[in-house]
Amino acid sequence: MYLFHTRGNHEVYQGKQWNCLNTWLILCLFPRTCVSNPSKPNFLLILADDLGIGDVGCYGNDTIRTPNIDGLAKDGVRLTQHIAAAAVCTPSRAAFLTGRYPIRSGMASGTQRQVLFWNGCSGGLPPNETTFARILQQQGYSTALVGKWHMGVNCKSRHDHCHHPLNHGFDYFYGMPFTLLNECQGTDDPELAKSLQDTYWLYTQVIILATLTLLIGKLTNLFSIKWKIIICLAICGLLYFISWFSSYGFTKYWNCILMRNHGITEQPMNLEKTTSNMLKEAVSFIERNKHRPFLLFVSLLHVHTPLITTEKFQGRSRHGLYGDNVEEMDWMVGRLLDVIDKEGLKNNTFVYFASDHGGSLEAHRGNAQLGGWNGIYKGGKGMGGWEGGIRVPGVVRWSGTLPAGTVINELTSLMDVFPTVVHLAGGAVPQDRAIDGCTLLPLLQGTVQHSEHEFMFHYCGVFLHAVRWHQKDSGTVWKAHYATPVFQPEASGACFGRGICPCFGDGVTHHDPPLLFNLSQDPSEANPLPADTEPLFDTVTRRIGKAVEEHRKTLTPVPQQLSPYNNIWKPWLQPCCGTFPFCWCDEENNKVHGML
Repeated sequence: MYLFHTRGNHEVYQGKQWNCLNTWLILCLFPRTCVSNPSKPNFLLILADDLGIGDVGCYGNDTIRTPNIDGLAKDGVRLTQHIAAAAVCTPSRAAFLTGRYPIRSGMASGTQRQVLFWNGCSGGLPPNETTFARILQQQGYSTALVGKWHMGVNCKSRHDHCHHPLNHGFDYFYGMPFTLLNECQGTDDPELAKSLQDTYWLYTQVIILATLTLLIGKLTNLFSIKWKIIICLAICGLLYFISWFSSYGFTKYWNCILMRNHGITEQPMNLEKTTSNMLKEAVSFIERNKHRPFLLFVSLLHVHTPLITTEKFQGRSRHGLYGDNVEEMDWMVGRLLDVIDKEGLKNNTFVYFASDHGGSLEAHRGNAQLGGWNGIYKGGKGMGGWEGGIRVPGVVRWSGTLPAGTVINELTSLMDVFPTVVHLAGGAVPQDRAIDGCTLLPLLQGTVQHSEHEFMFHYCGVFLHAVRWHQKDSGTVWKAHYATPVFQPEASGACFGRGICPCFGDGVTHHDPPLLFNLSQDPSEANPLPADTEPLFDTVTRRIGKAVEEHRKTLTPVPQQLSPYNNIWKPWLQPCCGTFPFCWCDEENNKVHGML
């Protein structure tokens, strides 16, 4: 009914014009609160933690049930040579968010600590790095991260949140700023304590001895040294001592916490409710933003140890607790897809599923394997060059736009998500820095047959372990290994003696000439090509060597976020919901968990 309906046709027409004008003005003035732009798809990006490529049905597993991920592949595109930029969490996720090798952002480690070890350390994704979330936020998207972050929290004070998701383009965050650990559950051998205690105690003793030596020399005038140096050394020794002390029983309170935006909701977190709460948060975000373009990054805690699995899924699989956890993860993926379909968003939502790197071979409890299966591929988590640590499942669905049931064998990377998402959202890839990802869209739509990637560099920390060359004229994929981990025991295929394979030192073997594999014929990397009988050996290794030289010229020095100083626990940076050190809260206690 119009205001002028009783005054003749001319007035009725004027009334219609006036109402149309009002509607147009409202849409122009408040575009994000009304209807979404149909040309801008929504994005649902799902990243599993430590999932092996062989753990999923559509990649060959016929004993663990993953019907929802398999259905996603049936309705979309499955990538068979999808490569992570690192074989451990922190650097791989930094590359995923920025489209850049982690060595460019300082998120690759030059020490034996390949990932961030504390919420209260000063390392993390630098504020000057540009994530796809930040660009989409600028394009009018509502952006959220639900789940694991593991890329730092604070820089200089407990509340500066310089590395926090909200400082990297996310409007909303609910989840763990760190990662799951055995310490969060308290029933298995501690992960951090076991690897850190001896190191911290050694550093403490060395630094204290050095400090006392310098102090005695200063007081007895044996040599001249500034008090500032002695004080700084004493502070470092104190930090290492505190970190050593904190590794005994305090890790659960420092690292196993849940946050909503900048606030802490659980410290320590209640693992029984975590799956339910995170699923509810993800579903709620979709429902709140169904009328506007959104980016939802669901960074699953599954299937990282200690394999938190609700009672509903315990004992359901044929592969023990790990299989149960994978099947629960698949169910969670199904719930997210269900809400997308229920809200009528299926044809306007770009859905992506992958793992941050390969499954852990060393994770076990007694004789029970607690890590993933990497299919036919050699190696696993923590092994920077071997295929099992970096080749991951990758599935994309965009109903009505991408051809269903497509399989792409071309070389792709988790870093490709950055330019793909930015392009589809109408944004521009930064021109002031090197971007290593390539847009996936032409491959996904079938407008091109070959990947833009010619070379891919496989790092373990800051150390280049291997290089892949996709030879365009022949289609052959070559891979040269310059360093490989020393397995313990020797024929075990993993580093059981160390817990995770190292990147350098006596834990690796260097190869000169490199080990060369033809992945097109030997994807399992079982038979290195002999340098004296392979006719193309010199040609291929020389070309790869030239690519390494060209790649290194593009690298610039940056602050090392995983340096010993940045990766040590600092009490003044520790997130705390009480009065430090009495950090305890449970704001989720009164919320029902009816999702399960």
